[in-house]
Amino acid sequence: MSWKEVAEPLLTRMPVVERPTGHVPFKRKLMWTAGILVVYFFLTNINPYGLAVGQGSDFFGQFRSVLAGSSGSLLQVGIGPIVTASIVLQLLGGANLLGLDTDDPRDQVLYQGLQKLLVVIVTALTAAPMVFTGEFLPEDPAVAQALGIGAFGVEALIFVQIFIGGVLLLFMDEIVSKWGVGSGVGLFIIAAVSQQIVGGFFSFSALGASGFFASWYGIIVGDVPVSLSPFTAEGLQNLLFDPGNILALFTTLFIFGIVVYAESVRVEIPLSHARVKGARGRFPVKLIYASVLPMILVRALQANIQFVGQLLSSQWAGMPGWLGVYSDQGQPISGLFYYLNPIQARTDWMWFLGEIPASVEPWMIAVRLLIDLTFMVVGGAIFAIFWVETTGMGPEATAKQIQNSGMQIPGFRRNPQVVEKVMERYIPQVTVIGGALVGLLAVMANLLGTIGQVSGTGLLLAVSITYKLYEEIAEEQLMEMHPMMRQMFGNE
Repeated sequence: MSWKEVAEPLLTRMPVVERPTGHVPFKRKLMWTAGILVVYFFLTNINPYGLAVGQGSDFFGQFRSVLAGSSGSLLQVGIGPIVTASIVLQLLGGANLLGLDTDDPRDQVLYQGLQKLLVVIVTALTAAPMVFTGEFLPEDPAVAQALGIGAFGVEALIFVQIFIGGVLLLFMDEIVSKWGVGSGVGLFIIAAVSQQIVGGFFSFSALGASGFFASWYGIIVGDVPVSLSPFTAEGLQNLLFDPGNILALFTTLFIFGIVVYAESVRVEIPLSHARVKGARGRFPVKLIYASVLPMILVRALQANIQFVGQLLSSQWAGMPGWLGVYSDQGQPISGLFYYLNPIQARTDWMWFLGEIPASVEPWMIAVRLLIDLTFMVVGGAIFAIFWVETTGMGPEATAKQIQNSGMQIPGFRRNPQVVEKVMERYIPQVTVIGGALVGLLAVMANLLGTIGQVSGTGLLLAVSITYKLYEEIAEEQLMEMHPMMRQMFGNE
């Protein structure tokens, strides 16, 4: 008896959001998308009952723009469990260990059920140590005393709320994917990054200027008396870093520009309709063919590694130094976990700014940077390949889609194998190059810093996802204006 026969009763009974039976009007899709976005913002501003607000540490803080969660809220775990489950399934599927045929409707149901089950399990495994170790989400003693259930009872209550929030995020993502525009994961990342960028530009603090415009306002009116002369070391540092932040502004604008440009670079394969004379089109193979979503998988893997290190440090008093030594702020300063910790800001490597512990030497920073760069470039290329193969974007799947739509490549026989060979000239190579390029850009953005202290990966994701969302909206509007195109391309 195979594992599919054993697990089928459970996997086929996993709750699922039903797909629309017919065409969903564009306005209704926008309403579903906007509604889920409102619910997302609502949940990120609700603290679990029983939580000691403002206490504890947020180790995932440096990954927040990628994991799209909010510290101390119902969405504490963010999209981390969804991404982790995708990593596991992609690795198992890539090694052909699942034995599932994604073209078989029965296996498709099993795959989706298995993914949901993994997300539920990973959500519980992620939330449990955050709550029950007392390191990240400490309970409020006053609540424990008022309810008379003790500290463990309050921790269990917090765990249930965090767990429900993670499961809700899973179904919110499914609603957007089936009834809205784009994907829920992408929408949540855009929302999280946008909050940070807007705050980085416009936030004001009662304790002093904090946002970009607020800082320059304080400099102009004299509330922040600093030298901005580029001819002195102090003035140049003030101009490029705090409080001027010119380098962060340049990096933010550069990433916006380079991602939009990279999204527009493509190889266009001409197509013509086999039955409709004069109907022509083009299949674009973009430079960033696999999109930047595989970067979520890479960063989530790094986040999980660091999370394990943080747990070991807090729970294992005799952890050897070669494995990791942590500062009072909970960050590794030496050992294996230090070298595996990705560089998230310029203060992680610019030792001359005086914000790096004295025990961290320049050669240690160089090794850490080299490992991070290798991890992102190689990991980006590998996960891009997995992403293309498991999401139906590979040469074989693309050839079948073109064949089913009634299109063909002019000058070639109308045969899926012939089209597949043409696609193999472009898709694999572009996938690897695009994945490596995105990894390189993400590391560069992290090195120089961005407005709002958004991670380079988060900014890349937000810009690219927004660009693709714009393209999807334009396509939806085109289909809405010309219903015959929906029938021609099988979107009815």
